[in-house]
Order: sequence, then C-alpha cells, then structure tokens
Amino acid sequence: MFEMHILASGSDGNCTVLVHEDRAVMIDAGLSFKATSRLMSTNGIDPSSVEALLITHEHSDHVKGAGPVARALNIPVMCNRSTFLSSNMGRVLYSETQTMVPFTVAGIRFTPLPTSHNAMEPNAYMAEAGGKRVLIATDTGVLTPPVEDALRTSDVAILESNYDKYMLDNGPYPIYLRRLIESDIGHLSNVACAEALKRTTNGMKRKIFLAHLSRKNNTPDTARETVSNLTGTRRMELDCLEFAGDTRILRA
Repeated sequence: MFEMHILASGSDGNCTVLVHEDRAVMIDAGLSFKATSRLMSTNGIDPSSVEALLITHEHSDHVKGAGPVARALNIPVMCNRSTFLSSNMGRVLYSETQTMVPFTVAGIRFTPLPTSHNAMEPNAYMAEAGGKRVLIATDTGVLTPPVEDALRTSDVAILESNYDKYMLDNGPYPIYLRRLIESDIGHLSNVACAEALKRTTNGMKRKIFLAHLSRKNNTPDTARETVSNLTGTRRMELDCLEFAGDTRILRA
C-alpha cells in the first residue's frame, strides 16, 4: 500500500508524509515540530519510520519547521543546493538533489520537477512506489512541461488550486501581491487547476486532491465547484482539506 498523509496544505503550513511498506518520507515541514509530531501521532505515523525530509522550496510555509523536524528525527534534508542555501534551517544533515534527476529513499523513487514560482529553484515531486505514481505539485504559477507530463501519468494528483479570481480581486491583499499571485511565478487558480486536469485526462482513473487552498482567497466549496464544473468530475471525487487542523489520508 502506498499512502499519502496530508498533514497540512495551505499558506499557514504544508507537510505531507508518504508511506510505503512501513517506510516513510516527509515532504516539506511548514509547521512547528510540536504540531507536526501531534499530527503524525493522530495519523498513525511512526516517527522512526521517516527516513528523509524533502523540501520543495524555501518559503516559510514549507520550511518553518524543517530544522527542528530534521534534528529531532535525525533525518537528512534533501533538496537542491539553491533551495538549501536560501533556507535558514540551522545545522542539519543535508543530502543534495538535482532537478530532473531521480533518486530513491525509503524505497520510493522521487523525481524533482521544475515549477514556476518566486523562489530560487522550486520543485514539485513525482513519487513512484508499488507500481503507482503520485504527483505533489503546488506553488506554481503555471505548469511546466515536466509537471504537466507527470500529471498526465499520475495515479494520484495532489495539485494546487490556490485561489478564486473574484475573491482575490475583491479581497484584502494589496494590488502588488494580487498581481504576483496570479502571475506565471505565483500560484495556480481554481480555473488553471481545472484546465490542467482537463488537458491531462488520459482515460485512467486518477485520484485528485486540491492542495494549497488560500485561506483568504478561496474556500473548499468554491474550489471543488469550479474544478467540478470545468472538468466534469463529480464533486465527491475532488478532495481537499476543509479547515485548519484537518488532515487526509490518500491511498494509491
């Protein structure tokens, strides 16, 4: 069984743990170690099973707890050098990765894929284990060709659906921040997420999780309704976190 434990997903923090045959890898640590530890416990994740911490990019909602988590679990941080040097993690074990160069940890094969975001060298990850393929792709203004190709072949797609344009345009953010969010180095809107899913439909059954929803510029119902209407996917087949502290377990 290949499991994805989504412990947090959004601007307040991001953390996902992939588990395959009792071995685990954490992707991002945007929560405190205390909060991460509590959520792991409530989701039945043995901390000793986590063998590495992968980082997508250096923004605080993805790395705030990276140093404490890596030190407490005595695991290496794995990411490209640009991301590592831009992150203030303190003293940690570090294992360098390279974009588009696959590597294996905890029996899971990962390929870091380039994304388009206002960060040094941001990555999405394609994870493969047990004959299943899982894409984790958030914080990207557009889908790069490698990410789109991965989305087309994934069994599980954890894909950003960050904002509703009407809510963004009429929300509290200043104009410069709104423009950044909707730019090619910002975030995927609900519509852009839906269009990407529609473009990459291949006739295979694919589990879809709408990730990194903005707390101020989106709602779970808005994201699901938009993606459902534009893709023809039933709302009940579109999952996402519903509230702060909510978690989810997906299985491939």
